[in-house]
Amino acid sequence: MRTTRTLTDAVGAWRALARRAGADTVVGVAIAAGTMAALSLFLVTAYFVILFVIGIGAAALPIVTKGVRRLCDLNRRAAGRCGIPVDSPYRPGPQEFEKDIVGWMRRCKWILTDPATWRDLLWLLLNTAVGMIGFVPAAVLYYALEGLAVAAGLWRPVLDVNGSGRWYCFITVDSWGSALLAVLPATGLLLAWPWASRAALVAHAHFTRFLLGPTRSAELASRVRHLAETRTTALDTQAAELRRIERDLHDGAQARLVGLGFTLGAVERNLDRKPEEARRLLAEARESSVLALRELRDLVRGIHPPVLAERGLADAVHALGIASPLRVAVETDLPGGLPAPVESAVYFSVAELLANALKHAGADHVAISLRYSGGVLSARVTDDGHGGADPVRGTGLHGIRRRLAAFDGTLDISSPVGGPTVTKMEIPCALSSPKTSSS
Repeated sequence: MRTTRTLTDAVGAWRALARRAGADTVVGVAIAAGTMAALSLFLVTAYFVILFVIGIGAAALPIVTKGVRRLCDLNRRAAGRCGIPVDSPYRPGPQEFEKDIVGWMRRCKWILTDPATWRDLLWLLLNTAVGMIGFVPAAVLYYALEGLAVAAGLWRPVLDVNGSGRWYCFITVDSWGSALLAVLPATGLLLAWPWASRAALVAHAHFTRFLLGPTRSAELASRVRHLAETRTTALDTQAAELRRIERDLHDGAQARLVGLGFTLGAVERNLDRKPEEARRLLAEARESSVLALRELRDLVRGIHPPVLAERGLADAVHALGIASPLRVAVETDLPGGLPAPVESAVYFSVAELLANALKHAGADHVAISLRYSGGVLSARVTDDGHGGADPVRGTGLHGIRRRLAAFDGTLDISSPVGGPTVTKMEIPCALSSPKTSSS
């Protein structure tokens, strides 16, 4: 039984490896085929750059460079598929260009003064040679299958036609003995195909990152822009939160307390003349005080839940799961305490995702996982709803992304139509204290 299970696992692993190698082969062929497009784009772009320098060619330059950047972005995505992420290095353009010749010239100036444009052109030129490495996976697969076909009997018609055997990998296959010998290198190539495919794509990905990735100065400039944007977002969010608290206090607890003051004044006036009316007003005042206290507690929970302050993030998320009408499974692995602002951001993000699963996704079950590893807090929320969540259109998801961005956090959503929806949040942070949660 154990041998059968081991064999089944090995077959499953080989199938997964073969599927990945097949995908790598397709991507490699696409990269290699794109070398002709790269060469064409290089020649056309260089032509219009020269025309622009001598005073003409401005009309087509932005259009051509858009094609260049699109091809470069496709190769960046291919590199990211191999586990080598390549960020976009382009400088952000102005908010808008004038719709006249002046605006068009400003667009051309913005393109030509961006160093990434010239690195793109250098990549296009060099990729006409380096990109041919993409044919390596297909070549290895073809040669391995050719060897197996020759060994299976293809050598016989070749021998009948030419009078000599089929040459394969330093072996002249002209008999069943030599055919059996040719099986060995063919099988070896077939077994090496998955690793050769990945190695070829990784090599091209490193080449792509070297030329198409952002330089150190570009990374620093991007970092400064990101910090400025997140600072602005954090200030706007804080101002909006203060306005919300002020509005809730004004419309809720403050109004009730003002009404309570009027009621107590009426009680004072009727205490001697109309004791029954005074008792009724006292009952109303007690009711108003209870409601005002409840509204103040709800307001405080909206600012910072007491369970989060007292028990930590793990227990606070467990409390969210218990309070939700959905079936919620919570799994946590937090070896220590986290900074309070990070805990608050993750808590309210999880609460928002739970609300979305209930109101919009039609989910019945939600799984929440919290992990801390390698200096990164990861939170994964999975629901079995109908999917189709769009972070662009959803204001709640956009708010979560802005909240996490203040801590350099990221939000990734996978929500195909039909579900499930998997939301992963990551925030780099350091542990602030040893574990105190009971979970």
